[in-house]
Amino acid sequence: MKLLVVDDSLVVRNAIARCVEGGSIDQVLVAADGIEATELFRRHLPELVTMDLTMPRLDGLATISAIRGLQPRASILVISALNSHRTAIDALQRGACGFLTKPFTESEVRDALDQLVQHARTQGT
Repeated sequence: MKLLVVDDSLVVRNAIARCVEGGSIDQVLVAADGIEATELFRRHLPELVTMDLTMPRLDGLATISAIRGLQPRASILVISALNSHRTAIDALQRGACGFLTKPFTESEVRDALDQLVQHARTQGT
C-alpha cells in the first residue's frame, strides 16, 4: 500500500514516515501543502493519507474534499494540533476516517496507521 503524508512541517512528515517502517505500507509520498498533496494523489493514487489541517496554499479540510473527489474511498487520517470537536466533525463529514491529535507518540501513530490500513482493506482501495 502507498501512504501520502501531508503536513507543512518537515519534522512531522519525517516522524510519521519513520513509523511506517516494517509494516504493510511499502511506499511513502510526502507533501508540504494541499496543492502538492492533491497533485501527488492524482499521480500516484495512494490508498492511505495522513492529513494536517493547518497548511499554506490549501488547508487540510479543502484537501480532504479534493482527494475524496478524486477517489471517494480513500482512507484519510487527520493528524492535527487543532483538537476541537467542530474541527474533527468537519474533517469526518468531508471523508476522513480518523483523527489523531498532535503531539503524538510513535505508538499512537502506528496504531492509527494500522487502523487506517484495515479501513482501506474494507473499502477495497
